Amino acid sequence: MKKILTLLAVTIMLVLSACQAPAAVIDPVVEVPVLDDPVIEEPIDEAYPVVEEPVVEEPVVKKQVTIDYAQNFTLEYKDGYELLTVTIPWEGASEPFQYALVPEATKVSDDLGNALVVQTPIKSFVSLSTTFLPFLEQIDELASLVAVDSADYTYNPTIPLWVESGMIQTVGSGSMVDVEKLVELNPDVIMANAFGSEWDTHPALEAAGLPVIINADYLEQSPLGRAEWGKFIAAFYDKEAEIDEIFDAMVERYEAAKALTKDLTEKKTVLVNTPYEGSWSMPGVDSYSTIFLKDAGAEYLFSDISGYYSQYLDFETVFERANQANVWINVGMAADLASLAAMDERLADFDAYKNGEVYNNNVRSTAMGGSDFFESGVANPDVILLDIIKILYPELVPDHIFFYYQQLQ
Repeated sequence: MKKILTLLAVTIMLVLSACQAPAAVIDPVVEVPVLDDPVIEEPIDEAYPVVEEPVVEEPVVKKQVTIDYAQNFTLEYKDGYELLTVTIPWEGASEPFQYALVPEATKVSDDLGNALVVQTPIKSFVSLSTTFLPFLEQIDELASLVAVDSADYTYNPTIPLWVESGMIQTVGSGSMVDVEKLVELNPDVIMANAFGSEWDTHPALEAAGLPVIINADYLEQSPLGRAEWGKFIAAFYDKEAEIDEIFDAMVERYEAAKALTKDLTEKKTVLVNTPYEGSWSMPGVDSYSTIFLKDAGAEYLFSDISGYYSQYLDFETVFERANQANVWINVGMAADLASLAAMDERLADFDAYKNGEVYNNNVRSTAMGGSDFFESGVANPDVILLDIIKILYPELVPDHIFFYYQQLQ
């Protein structure tokens, strides 16, 4: 009984201990570190190279120019090359001359026949005529000259200086052409006129395997047609589109000048040229010089001479028809009225002489006889036309100053 009571007392004590409230538990304080705002670094070019998208170049479409006034050459755009054809290389020629202008590193699949192949753009040029020089200037290629026939009759003052300094060579022309020097120079192109005579330069050059190009600019009777041969020359440099813009601007000026005279009711009569050894060369109505007169509003007193060939008349025939002409132009080498009369004293009997209405196209000439009228004038017919209008009708162009012509005193 005593053991039972002891066990019961122990049990009661254990129950009471379990029922007491537990002691407060103090959680430990954990310090949370305060973080600064994160710094975002800009990417570095070297670390993150920018990959550019490849630029796809559009193929260059070459402007194709047209030949609108010249009658003696054509320009055709073929598959990978251009074909220049000189249809009439000289009077009486039996066949044309052709030149295939092939860009460097270009393969041509066409059969080029007898055409001379020229790699373009050319880097070196030999000019055997002064009429080619102004077109080289227009396309900024005068420096490509390596030789000329002679500097004696060149008006451009740069050419004699270059010859004197040895920058360019003189090689002669005709039967006197220096073939050996040209072979040594090895130019890309040698350009020359041809006349179908024994004095032509090109046969000897072709026989030596040299790249000679026939230029027939002198056969063009239209002033605009002759000036358009600049495109022929420029094509060898791949610059025909560049010179086409220059040409078009010139045509606009020419046509504007021509339009000034279209409503004239009274036209001035004109005599041209001077006699030589008893004969007076009088050009046909369709010749280069008389087209200028027509476009300037002149009455040409020998308009019954058809075509462009000249006729040789005796002094008496000319005097009978033209002694009362209002104006007299293109009087050869005369620099003044006294030198004109010194050719033949009868020339002083013409009214134009008596009235001081004599003009010559030699204001821009050299002591050796080089004439800019026949040099740069080929490329600038608009200026020639304005000069002649100034002679005939000065009131129509009051601000124009003579460039090629002068009034003889």
